[in-house]
Order: sequence, then C-alpha cells, then structure tokens
Amino acid sequence: MSIADFSGRLRPDACPGALQTHAAADGPLARIRLPGGAITPAQLRELAAFCTSGIELTSRANVQVRAVESPAAFAGRMAEVGLLPSPTHERVRNIVASPLGGRLTGFATHPLVEELDRALCGDPALAGLPGRFLFALDDGTGDVASLGADVTLVEDGILLAGTPFAIPGAGVDILLAAARAFLAERGDGGAWRIAELPDGPARVANRLTATGLPAAHLPATGLGSTGLGSTGFGPERARAAVGAAPVRARGAGVVALPDGRVAVEAVVPLGRLTAAQARLLAALDVPVRLTPWRTVVLLDLAEAPDLTGSGLVTDPDSPWTGVSACTGSPGCAKSLADVQHDAAQWVATRERRPDLPVHWVGCERRCGLPKGRVIEMVATGDGYQERQK
Repeated sequence: MSIADFSGRLRPDACPGALQTHAAADGPLARIRLPGGAITPAQLRELAAFCTSGIELTSRANVQVRAVESPAAFAGRMAEVGLLPSPTHERVRNIVASPLGGRLTGFATHPLVEELDRALCGDPALAGLPGRFLFALDDGTGDVASLGADVTLVEDGILLAGTPFAIPGAGVDILLAAARAFLAERGDGGAWRIAELPDGPARVANRLTATGLPAAHLPATGLGSTGLGSTGFGPERARAAVGAAPVRARGAGVVALPDGRVAVEAVVPLGRLTAAQARLLAALDVPVRLTPWRTVVLLDLAEAPDLTGSGLVTDPDSPWTGVSACTGSPGCAKSLADVQHDAAQWVATRERRPDLPVHWVGCERRCGLPKGRVIEMVATGDGYQERQK
C-alpha cells in the first residue's frame, strides 16, 4: 500500500519543511513549498548554492534539498529570498496549478495561486491543516484536476477529493472555506485528507452550505456517498475530474502560445535537478514553473533555448519521459536498493519512451507514486517485482 493511500493514521503528521527537517539516512532533508510550482531565477540560484547533491523535485511541484549542513542557516536564507514567507504556515502551503497558467485556455490561474497563498498564510486557523492537505487550480487543461487534490478550483466550480460541484464564479474564498470545513469535520480525528473522512466530499460540501454558501450553488443531488450529482461541467472537464487522462499530455517539448511566444517543457531525469542545471535555468531569466510530473516549464520565450548537453530532456519520445523513482539507498534507510542507479541503467537500455509511466521504488511504501496507470518496479531485496497500478 502506498503511503499516499494509507488512511489509518497512527502517528502525527511529520511532513518536512524548511524549519522541520526530516532525519534522512544521508542527513537533514528540507522541503520547500512552491505554490503553483513558481520559482524566480534569483531563488533558483540560491537553491543551487545549497544543493551540492542536487535539488529533488516532488510530485507536488515542490523541491527538496538533502544533506543540509546547517538547517537553521538554510531556513534563514530561504526566508530572505521569499521561499519561507510564513513560519507558522510553511508546511500547509501545498498548492499545485496548471503550469501554463491559462495561456492556452484564458482562465488565468497564476494570480489566483498568489492570492490563495497570501490568504492561506493570513488565516491563523489554517495553520492547523495537515501537511498532506492539497489545493489545486486547473486552468481548463485538466492536468491538475486529475491529481485528486483535496480542493481543486476549476473555472466553473470546485472538486472536493475529485468529486465535482458546480459553483459558478467560485474563487479563492471557496477554497479557503472548504479547508476550514475539512478542519471542522476532521475534529480531533487523524484524517489528513478529505478522502480519508467517511463521505468526506459530501460532509465538506454540506458544511459549506451550512456556513453560508448558497445551497443553489451545489448539486441538487449527489451529496451522499456517490457525490457526483448534476455538476454542470462539460464532458472533458468531468472526465478529468474523476481521474481520466488529462487534456494536456505530460512530458517534454515546445508549446506554441497564442501571443507568438513559446513555452518549453523539459524532463528532469528522475526528478533530480543539478546545481548546474538550476543555474542554467536561472540565467534564461524567464518565468519558471516546476510541475507535479517532475518537469520544468519555461514560459514566455521568444524562441526555444538550446538545452543540448544540459541533461534536461526536451524530446517527447526520450526514454527518460515518464520514468520516475524514489530516493532509494543510500539516502533512504528503508530502501532495499539503489533505485536511482538501477532506474538510470534501465533507461540506458531503451530507445524510446515507455508506453506507460514507470515508477521505481525501494520498498513497499512506494513513495512518490504518480497518479493514474503506472508500471511499478518494486525492490524486494532479491531484484525488482514489476506491477501495474
């Protein structure tokens, strides 16, 4: 069973941050939240200065730095460059967003991400959210609507743990209200996610109604265990909402933007961005978005840069596309194998991208498992066992 799927919470939330690091086998591990995956060139350069072993990209478009020599000095510097704006809320700033931010659809999500982050950090009660609680803002491509976030904003409503509710004109205030409703329904229980509450989406939706959201904005039916009801979503949005393949293909390549500029999505092999790669991206001096698929999106370019020799992959058919891995040994004491090395060796034997995403893990915890259909390569201590999720 994946940690991400485990609902029998028997221990307190210990998600790492910049102030609360994790004692990994290779030293203190710090995690920096990047709402919407947004990071500035200056912030990239600062991270590069601390990451001799590389910057790890996470499945929530955040970053991790391993073997931090001085956690206190690291946290102080991150605060100075704007990557730690709230010591009380740092571990609850879990916000993913469509990396193109509405450039292809017209529903601009990046300003809403910034608004949500400010409002979240400004509400003392929401500091009590578990570190696994996740917000998402989808620009209409369906890419992050399919990730199963606790609360997802789409142009014509919200999703609660993947269950859609039509709320015309929904905005950041609804996302915050849903988070407060979750805390009220959670009470003193151990649930970290809406999906871990029995009938969680229905309970949160009903509490939203009871606390002032007009009842007419919610489906007239479907507030029971099924929760679907009459959503008002279009067919593509509804399919994305319940976990079907997103409209935007994840991977690598160049995207032409309506204004004549381009965006470039580059795969970061096994989600490890080197210090040299971080400095290269910073030198381009354009908006950068990290994604939940451990890729980097460069926005608003006059033309695609030449990344040949950088190790970043822009060929959509590259065998690196769709391949991910947990940390493995020696960084994780629970791992039964050097997963990163073994996954890289496997990729070296292939000529093209795999038909399905392939995720390599060092134990049954299966950390970092992507959403959707995935081939899992699970270390057993006696080789790898191949499974299909």
